[in-house]
Amino acid sequence: MRIIAGKYRSLVLAEFAGRDIRPTADRVKENLFNIINARIAGARVLDLFCGSGGLGLECISRGAAEVQFNDISKASLAVLNKNLSKLKGEQNYKISNADYALFLNAAACPYDIIFLDPPYKTEACAAAVKIISSRKLLTNSGIAVAESDRPLEGAEGLELFDRRKYGITYLSFFRYSID
Repeated sequence: MRIIAGKYRSLVLAEFAGRDIRPTADRVKENLFNIINARIAGARVLDLFCGSGGLGLECISRGAAEVQFNDISKASLAVLNKNLSKLKGEQNYKISNADYALFLNAAACPYDIIFLDPPYKTEACAAAVKIISSRKLLTNSGIAVAESDRPLEGAEGLELFDRRKYGITYLSFFRYSID
C-alpha cells in the first residue's frame, strides 16, 4: 500500500498483519482519486472508518486543508499513527477514536469530502449516509464516497450521483439533492 500522488507520492504505508482488515485496493484507490482529485486541494476531509489512514493520507499528500481520521479500533489508530509519523511536519489532521454513529452525531461542522469505508458485510455505510444527510454534514458542494461490497442508495436529501464497480467493490458517490 502506498500514496499514489502529491507531496508524498510513492510513500509506502504500514499495513495490518493478517487478512482481517481490508485496505482499499491500489487500483480502486487510484480510480477513486482520479474521479475526485479536483475537489481535494483546500478541502476539509473526514476519513470516518480510517483503518490505516490510506484515503485521508492521500488527501493530505494532495493538499487537503484538514483531515479528520476516525476509527473505533485502537489497533487501526496505532497503524494510522505509524503512517502519520512518516509525514514530515504535517499538522493538518485530527484523530478520534469513536463509534462512527457517535462521531457523526457529535460532529460540529460540515466536510467537503467524507469517506465511508467500513468493514464489508455491515450496514454501517447505509446508516452513515442517513446520518450525514439528516445532520447536513456536507458542505453545499460536498460529497460522500462509500466503499462497500454492495450497491448503496441515497437517503432523503442526499442523492447517489455516481456508482462504479471494481470486482466485488462498489464506490458510491453522494451529494445533496439538486432540485
